[in-house]
Amino acid sequence: MPLNVELAEIRDFLASHAPFDSLPAAVLESVPPRLSVGYHRRGTVVLAEGSTPAELLVVRSGAVELRDRDGELVERGAAGTCVGGAALATGAPQPVTVSAIEDTLVLAVPADLFHELTGQHPDFASFFEHRAGRLRDAVTRQRQEVSVTDRSVLSKSVRELVARAPVSIRADASVLEAARLMTAERISSVLVTDGAGLVGILTDRDLRTRVLAAAHDPASPVSTVMTPDPTTTTSDTPALEALLELVRRNIHHLPVVEDGQPVGMVTATDLLRLQQANPVFLVGDLAKAHDVATVAELATRLPGVVVGLVRQGTSAHDAGRVVTSVGDAIEQRVIALAEARLGAPPVPYAWVTLGSRARFEQALGADQDHALVLHDDYRPEVHATWFGELAELVTSSLETVGYPRCRGGKMASNPQWRQPLATWRDNVGRWTRTPTPDAVLEASVFFDLRHQHGDPGLTAELVAVQRRSAQGSPIFLAHLAAAAASHHTPLGFFRGLVVERTGEHRDALDVKRGGINTIVEIARLHALACGSGATSTVARLEDAVEAGRISPVLGADLRDAWEFLAHLRLRHQVEQVRAGSPADSWVDPSALSHFEKRHLKAAFGVIRSAQGAIAQHYPVREMT
Repeated sequence: MPLNVELAEIRDFLASHAPFDSLPAAVLESVPPRLSVGYHRRGTVVLAEGSTPAELLVVRSGAVELRDRDGELVERGAAGTCVGGAALATGAPQPVTVSAIEDTLVLAVPADLFHELTGQHPDFASFFEHRAGRLRDAVTRQRQEVSVTDRSVLSKSVRELVARAPVSIRADASVLEAARLMTAERISSVLVTDGAGLVGILTDRDLRTRVLAAAHDPASPVSTVMTPDPTTTTSDTPALEALLELVRRNIHHLPVVEDGQPVGMVTATDLLRLQQANPVFLVGDLAKAHDVATVAELATRLPGVVVGLVRQGTSAHDAGRVVTSVGDAIEQRVIALAEARLGAPPVPYAWVTLGSRARFEQALGADQDHALVLHDDYRPEVHATWFGELAELVTSSLETVGYPRCRGGKMASNPQWRQPLATWRDNVGRWTRTPTPDAVLEASVFFDLRHQHGDPGLTAELVAVQRRSAQGSPIFLAHLAAAAASHHTPLGFFRGLVVERTGEHRDALDVKRGGINTIVEIARLHALACGSGATSTVARLEDAVEAGRISPVLGADLRDAWEFLAHLRLRHQVEQVRAGSPADSWVDPSALSHFEKRHLKAAFGVIRSAQGAIAQHYPVREMT
């Protein structure tokens, strides 16, 4: 029988709000006749903390707010907000007090109907699970658009890629013996051992460059031409980790070792079977590029790599590492080309990368962030010209490749970001002792720093100074906390998504500025406070939890919120690539599903909770 007008109106109202929007039409049709209506005057308690709910309440009109036992605001909700569901689902006491902040009508879903719906409809039930679990499920669901086959190859371990037992030769065997062994076994490399332990690797390239081209005596020991102490991996290492190691080091063979003994070998060819758009070969081609124009041409393949990563269900965390590794290869190549043009550097230096690339979190559409750390033997009157030319040549080359200049000028081409180590020490000390707004802004960029080229000792010494200075300055940490807490998430008073009203990005919101960057700042703050040496956001959150700076629940929430937002941006950028548009972080919520919008709000809610928690560790009084 068709519903009467009033019940039909309730049905349509429920159909427009989660989680009722996930119910089949026939089921939704049966719900309104079983509901009751309640009225709560403004200022009255709708559901008390510690009580045992007997029904799910859905705000029909008006507004409510949720506060914890300390009176802290947790959430405000308008029409469509559900309260009491989590407690009803678990049988636990109501965790927060719900009060009416306007005269409010609620629809009451009786417990038997609630349990009937949760028992028969998983999407409806999942809505009332813990927020971290919901976000984690949302991340998984984001990646379920790819085939099972594509996901499974990315989840393989190195053990599954090792096709045969290791082929090895003694270090005192002759080069000729090694070459004959490789020919007989039809392999492109052989492991070199001393007893049972791995001491080196000999490849076809080694035979060409170190034996034939160098007219080396083939009767000499393998140890004289092998690559000693090669980079290795273990059997349990994920295949994607092995792939990234090959990318970062621009190598094609990776011995697999357990307890110091070789158990096999994986190669770039093995890993090529995992991905059509393989970044290993892109990095290899970049390393051989003879000019900036070739680097720029090769860099056009990067968006295709990202498309392949998303298609195969790669997490945003792992995709960011791949994109970063390709970006590193580009930057390292243009630096090498610049050095070849200018000649040897007059004093040692370190080229350091900053920002998202330093955190291994680079996406498409990134700009430049880098600096030069010069040896303290640097003398401006003698050396300034060489380093100025190097910085400008690299910066302009990166611009040609497709990385725009930083609008804030945080690049080595800016003399302020091209300083001797002693000056950087002084800058870090000044920023942490006297954290003016400008100092906090400078430090927020410079404290995400990673070595890229040159003398790694200079970078290591500077990083150590940063860690000591930040951890030892409560006032600096308090200013970082205030900055992180002040960022506005695009979430309205009643948890609606706030979009741009005018301009180029009308009706869209920036998931980077409003979400991802705030989590980055929160993670950086807690990591510096506990002396963590981690660079990536996920690793920093893990260290912060271990140090007790944040709770395990909040740490998991933030990690899942970061992954959800970063993956949403990644998918958005892939769509832009396919449409031939420049990649950015502006997402139109109207283009998202109800599921995605609901979890987008949940992710922003996590960020707000984390911002509120900051005040407990970094009180404002520390800033005075």
